[in-house]
Amino acid sequence: MPPTDAHPGTEAAGPVPGTGSQPGADDTLDLHLPEELVALLGADLPSGPADGGDLLDAVADWQPADTPVGRFRLVPVRLDRDLPLVARWMNDPAVAAFWELAGPASVTADHIGAQLDGDGRSVPCLGVLDGTPMSYFEIYRADLDPLARYYPARPHDTGIHLLVGGVADRGRGVGTTLLRAVADLVLDHRPRCTRVLAEPDLRNTPSVAAFLGAGFRLSAEVELPDKRAALMVRDRALRHVL
Repeated sequence: MPPTDAHPGTEAAGPVPGTGSQPGADDTLDLHLPEELVALLGADLPSGPADGGDLLDAVADWQPADTPVGRFRLVPVRLDRDLPLVARWMNDPAVAAFWELAGPASVTADHIGAQLDGDGRSVPCLGVLDGTPMSYFEIYRADLDPLARYYPARPHDTGIHLLVGGVADRGRGVGTTLLRAVADLVLDHRPRCTRVLAEPDLRNTPSVAAFLGAGFRLSAEVELPDKRAALMVRDRALRHVL
């Protein structure tokens, strides 16, 4: 459950980001599970490219998606290559207001590094549109996240957090389009996942509207440690209806 969220139109879309990264708040990697339980929850997944198992079905191997705004792909972050770009986005006031990762590049490095050094339950990615990195996503196992304490989680529930970095891509529906595209990528490549989740701040009505436009439904209002959230759900069974 990382940062709070921002609206895909102004551009940081949170959970399209998530929940608090400030000190004392639960973060995606703070829910410590026994190794046996993690292995059990990941046991029925397809093999990953390197270690024989992958909690998120090898995000690096997901195929690109053709969208109304261009060809889109998720590319897992490499700190040696991508840190300056992502840190610059995190220092954009429109993004910093919700992700709360403004400051030196080391702040962003610590946030991303914790995921890269973890057990694979959260994968930070660049969103690349027609070959240009223009957004940042975190694809995570919501059922293994602190968020699972606040709603009736199902095995393989998958969450997304998002920010759109490029100012030129804000305010013209790109965030909504990418939300739908990423949810479809999750459902296409994670056969055990029956739904994709996000938890924008309930007060952020433009963000909630963007999720609704992307085929999500408002499932519940959830009281999280640092916000009252709208639990947004995109169901596999309804993906071709909404």
